[in-house]
Amino acid sequence: MTDEMTVQGIGIGDLVRRFGTPFYLYDGAELSRRIGDLRRLMHPRLEVFYSLKANPNVSICALLRHGGARAEVSSMAELLTALRAGVAPADILFLGPGKSRAEIAACLDHRVYALVCESFGELETIDALAAERGRTADVALRVNPGFSAKNSGLTMGGKPRQFGIDESQLFAEPGMAKRYPNVRLMGVQIYLGTRILSEDVVVENTARILDLAERLAEELRFPLELADIGGGLGVAYFAGERDLDLAVLAERLTPVVAAFAERHPEARLVMEAGRYLTATAGTYVTSVRYVKSSMGERFAVTDGGTNHHMAAVGVGSFVRRNFPFQLLSRMGEPPSGEWHIAGPLCTPNDTLGKNVELPDLRVGDVLGVLRSGAYGPSASPVNFLSHGHPAEVLVHDGEPYLIRRRDAAEDLLGPQYLHDFGPAGGRALPR
Repeated sequence: MTDEMTVQGIGIGDLVRRFGTPFYLYDGAELSRRIGDLRRLMHPRLEVFYSLKANPNVSICALLRHGGARAEVSSMAELLTALRAGVAPADILFLGPGKSRAEIAACLDHRVYALVCESFGELETIDALAAERGRTADVALRVNPGFSAKNSGLTMGGKPRQFGIDESQLFAEPGMAKRYPNVRLMGVQIYLGTRILSEDVVVENTARILDLAERLAEELRFPLELADIGGGLGVAYFAGERDLDLAVLAERLTPVVAAFAERHPEARLVMEAGRYLTATAGTYVTSVRYVKSSMGERFAVTDGGTNHHMAAVGVGSFVRRNFPFQLLSRMGEPPSGEWHIAGPLCTPNDTLGKNVELPDLRVGDVLGVLRSGAYGPSASPVNFLSHGHPAEVLVHDGEPYLIRRRDAAEDLLGPQYLHDFGPAGGRALPR
């Protein structure tokens, strides 16, 4: 049996003929299911804010918004993306340790729900920009707690970090709110880590975060209108890992959230989710251009590589492990041995997968890197060797939509300026 992969009844062959390769393919039904399950199973007071850093495509954001997600953004472009996708300013949080004056000003002018402040210097800038506008800025404090997350793929707190203000520094400044007359402290955000795959760890982290938020609000004397517990819900990529059981997580987390909600009936409780919402919906689709052997090992050279999918290399991991691979054009064939999957770049590091068990590969075969809907092109050096950004395709309600066109050479050359440095000196030439 050699059936090809289908998404909502559409075969991968049809998609490749229509859009070419390489491209990112997203299943809109899976995106809708992920946000729907989170909202259905979690306590009704817990709001889901989509972290655009996971996948900043405006159509992805719009589809998740229709499912009830709010937005957490960390740059001017992400802010404008969320607004263009239809997210209300009152449902947008802006985070990031290095916000520019222009980004802070845009948040104030668009009246986003809250700026999440990460340093005392940033508080001064927010205060000054709010004063220029004759406004008071709503600000939540990002706290770097004295404790850290357990079993996290990437620890974001509990040690010296560029993120947030140390818990000890905040407790040492009980009168700090008075120093910023144009700032209204109203919430706390704590993000402990990413790729957490234990339900018990998520529950324990949440309980500790909410306790610290309450103590901090009491000590600094501000109303606790926002408690953002971060997120970090993980997705299993590698052998030996398992996905979170969302029903189990909700059952264990609900009493913690319910108790806090009862103590603070007016507060907004926020969970950020990025990877959890988008990873399983995406597949990186690439075609085999050449097959070869080298010193007894088999290589498939594809038209896409780590320039589009740096996450597949295991960046941030101490041990290189493969993302799940699938031969999309002949899914029924059993593996015949190990292959190295290499991209088109002039570097030995451009290897999407090492020793991947696959059937015999042929020129023209279509390969997929599964669970690739998060941290794909946005976390990759897409301009390396000037290949540019891949296409992105969303299948929704049985119809495929091009949601980002593939970069052409002129897309990379267009922003550049050619100067003539001949004998006459530097001279701008017509574009």
